[in-house]
Amino acid sequence: MSVCPDKRRNTNTPESSIEMERIILTSLLLTAVVSSSAGALRQYHFVSQQRNWTEAQKYCREKHTDLVTINDMQEQNDTKQAIERVNSNVERVWIGLKSTNTWIWSRDPAFYSGGDLRYKNWENSQPKGNGDCVFMNNEGKWNDRNCSFTKYFICYNDKLVLVSENKTWAEAVRHCRNNDMDLVSVDSEQMQQQVMNMIINASSTLVWLGLRHSCTVGIWFWVNGQTVCYDQWTPDYDKDLNECEKTVRSGAIRTNDTRWISRPETDRYNFICSK
Repeated sequence: MSVCPDKRRNTNTPESSIEMERIILTSLLLTAVVSSSAGALRQYHFVSQQRNWTEAQKYCREKHTDLVTINDMQEQNDTKQAIERVNSNVERVWIGLKSTNTWIWSRDPAFYSGGDLRYKNWENSQPKGNGDCVFMNNEGKWNDRNCSFTKYFICYNDKLVLVSENKTWAEAVRHCRNNDMDLVSVDSEQMQQQVMNMIINASSTLVWLGLRHSCTVGIWFWVNGQTVCYDQWTPDYDKDLNECEKTVRSGAIRTNDTRWISRPETDRYNFICSK
């Protein structure tokens, strides 16, 4: 486990006691260790099978997360590079954009509408009304086409999953681990930004993170075993923090300002799992 200077730690507690506390808490909480490195949070998979759009969507949802969504230029470039690494001669691949009165992404229906300012990469004069599904050409430009045509396609795996169910912190941990994931550990600005993007669609005002507090040594730690170095705490995060006889405290992120706050573990909120 990592150790870092932390104003939330009881500095009068001997290091041996802190280490013992960590070992005990880790044995209780960790059934799997999930990496939360600052690396890429999305993986792309080019599928060298030709299927219609609906079949491609079904394949991606069964094997991965979904047909690829493209939120910005970086994801556009990553998608294009994933194709070129496997077959640079491919001219057209399905992506996860489809029209149902307005253009929407397969995984996130709220993401795209024709009048907003989000990222788009249409070919000139597109869309033309040639169909309700979208392929990307070998220059990275989007074109509409009839969904019944068969093409290669690209899937993606998201390492973060927002679960829009209200559960206690312990129930959230169990849910994530039952699905081969863990509650998210936010140890960098990049991960914080990814979490901020996810909680836009939360149905609760707070969203559980993989943060846990130990009253014994006065330390916060992540379920992946790391102590808290990077943080985004609210100024009053430690209110009632030491009332351990009532309930253990866990960490959540507020959807209104994306700051972290301490809450009783028995509260019920949405949560984010990390693969």
